[in-house]
Amino acid sequence: MAETPLRIAMIGLGTVGSGVARILQQHRELLQQRAGRPLELRRVVVRDLKKTRDVDLPGSLVTDSLTGVLDDPEVDVVLELMGGTMTARDVVLQALENGKDVVTANKALLCQAGDELFGRAVKLGRTIAFEAAVAGGIPIIAAVSQSMSANRIQSIQAILNGTSNYILSQMLLAGQSYSDALGQAQELGYAEADPTLDIDGTDAAQKLTLLVRLAFGISVPVSDFHVSGIDRIEPIDISSAGELGYTIKLIAQARLGEAGLALSVRPTLVRKDRPLAQTHGSLNAVALDGDSVGPLWMSGRGAGSLPTASAVVADLVDMAVGRAQLTFPRLGLGTPGEPLPIASRDEFVSRFYLRLTVEDRPHVMADVTDILGRRGISLASVIQHEAPEVSGDAASPHVPLIIMTHRTTAGAISAAERELDDLKTVRGNRVCLAVAD
Repeated sequence: MAETPLRIAMIGLGTVGSGVARILQQHRELLQQRAGRPLELRRVVVRDLKKTRDVDLPGSLVTDSLTGVLDDPEVDVVLELMGGTMTARDVVLQALENGKDVVTANKALLCQAGDELFGRAVKLGRTIAFEAAVAGGIPIIAAVSQSMSANRIQSIQAILNGTSNYILSQMLLAGQSYSDALGQAQELGYAEADPTLDIDGTDAAQKLTLLVRLAFGISVPVSDFHVSGIDRIEPIDISSAGELGYTIKLIAQARLGEAGLALSVRPTLVRKDRPLAQTHGSLNAVALDGDSVGPLWMSGRGAGSLPTASAVVADLVDMAVGRAQLTFPRLGLGTPGEPLPIASRDEFVSRFYLRLTVEDRPHVMADVTDILGRRGISLASVIQHEAPEVSGDAASPHVPLIIMTHRTTAGAISAAERELDDLKTVRGNRVCLAVAD
């Protein structure tokens, strides 16, 4: 067994960094056995030396000198666990230039600057490992880049944001409103004080771009595909989906089709009997479909100190044995033949759930179906529960109208929605959700 240690410097000692330090301490002998040599934490860079930490470290390890650590020739691998993008980008580039490999959990950084960082690393003969950047403790990066290497992946469907999944689960299982479920998620630490990136779909979209890079060999900016969040979902949508046999989940999807690779992140109706529909709480899940192996499914904790730290340390073991260095140069460098075309947002094909609030009076249904019909949208089912009778000159009540369509394009649905908004008999919030095949 080689005794030369893998010498590690960690930048950041927050939630994930503390978990990494704890695992390195508690499983020292096990990790040495699996890595073939010791994993030695030599330096830890923090902003505030006086701050109380969740893990005990020798004072000699902790420093606030970022430059001193990046320039230290006695460091082999830099763990970038500081978060953010601008400073993190500079840290990763400097580490690479100084001959160090990098492990990061920073999906925002890789989404924004991945082409630059990966390209520079390959040119310098260095490695960037990022298992922890997608789905926390689920080993999805290894699965896509290594275990599925004999397959052309046909589709990815995934729950990649634990905050949104927790909120939707509470609305379903506990009957909470969206705002109450969000408040509880914040109290439990699943959601930040500003949860925007979680609930508007951005976090999941950033993670999807990394999976697409690995699975399909192309880099697609988040701005190039449809991204929407869960903030417009109401209890009536949860109950109506249930009545139809579905559960609503925030699904990140990449799917090969006739128009090319279709990408989206959006609230989606998933059949109740499918594993994704049964993934509740803050768990993440990923469903893959390979042309040789068929469908695969993985689920686990997608965030938190120890699950994410587990993925970081797994990357360190891969670095120690040389596995990461062998596989990294192939990641995201393209697939044989012509580059895959990216389907436009309007070309996305699905069935759709449409909730309208309409006046309960004659001809409203005819107006709605006329608009949908002129756009070539066929109806699969309609739900309008009985409304109370009104008499005399009383105003007609407004009632929810739930429509399930057959397969159509997002472009056709969007055009129909614009016309529906002009109907005087349609009032209040309108919700349109995709339906998973």
